[in-house]
Amino acid sequence: QVQLVESGGGMVQPGGSLRLSCVYSGFTSDDYAIGWFRQAPGKEREAVSCISSWADNTYYADSVKGRFPITRDNAKNTVYLQMNSLKPEDPAVYYCSTDGVLRSCSPYYSGSYSPDYWGQGTQVTVSS
Repeated sequence: QVQLVESGGGMVQPGGSLRLSCVYSGFTSDDYAIGWFRQAPGKEREAVSCISSWADNTYYADSVKGRFPITRDNAKNTVYLQMNSLKPEDPAVYYCSTDGVLRSCSPYYSGSYSPDYWGQGTQVTVSS
């Protein structure tokens, strides 16, 4: 069974940084694309970033492009989201997600992609 566990959330001042981690398990073979989503109170969930199975393809929402690089270490079954220059509009619960089939990030560009498996989420707060 596919499982995803996020960590690394917390409170940081505007302009600060956090690194989120997503440890995945349960893939039957190979690795798959992993995405990060976020949902703030009263707002719809949005896709933030995605990294393909071999890190040769990525997706970034316009709101985080250039600030939130995504990387992965397949040997450790871990995907990282480095969150830099955090802004007051970034606070949300951040989730990592996968469908356990997709290897590329292409569906993320549709704006409506929703994978099947989700972690429990990690809270990110930006406050001075």
